[in-house]
Amino acid sequence: MAKPYSSSGRTNLASCAVATIFIVFVIIAAVTVYLTVFRPRDPEISVTNVKVPSFSVANSSVSFTFSQFSAVRNPNRAAFSHYNNKIQLFYYGNRIGFIFIPAGEIESGRTKRMSATFSVQSFPLAPSASRISAVDFGAGLAEVDKRGGSTVEIESKLEMAGRVRVLGLFTHGIAGKSNCRIAISTIDGSIVAVRC
Repeated sequence: MAKPYSSSGRTNLASCAVATIFIVFVIIAAVTVYLTVFRPRDPEISVTNVKVPSFSVANSSVSFTFSQFSAVRNPNRAAFSHYNNKIQLFYYGNRIGFIFIPAGEIESGRTKRMSATFSVQSFPLAPSASRISAVDFGAGLAEVDKRGGSTVEIESKLEMAGRVRVLGLFTHGIAGKSNCRIAISTIDGSIVAVRC
């Protein structure tokens, strides 16, 4: 004789379905929170000041001391550990100077101010070192040299790489960059224009 069909099998199946739907919902909610709140973001870098404390021109060659002040903000909800950081200076695509920035850590939501000063060894001026104009520098022009004379245009590149550990479990590599074009007067070494 066949056993009568019991309702406990249907109850078990319904319980498993409800549990599965709940687990899927929790996983979707966790992924959504992770991607919106804890998503790793690159550091925000802004150059606050550029100076040339010493400057000399001799025999169509230039040498100077370069100082750059920057602010780096960590927008993440975890500390940003940075390493392999450097500021490089370029003149017509050739690297003329660089300095490494020591490794460190920036706490969640904080801004760290950094400064770097280094000497740039003598390098020859390009024959096309000329007057700067608003057209050359574009919309980010800070100031135009109205005194006349030629300028030396250099490019400063600040690169910051590091990692963020999200929720103490997942490690993500992040990086930020800042590029500035700087025009220096060959008359007295003053900063003529800066565009970042």
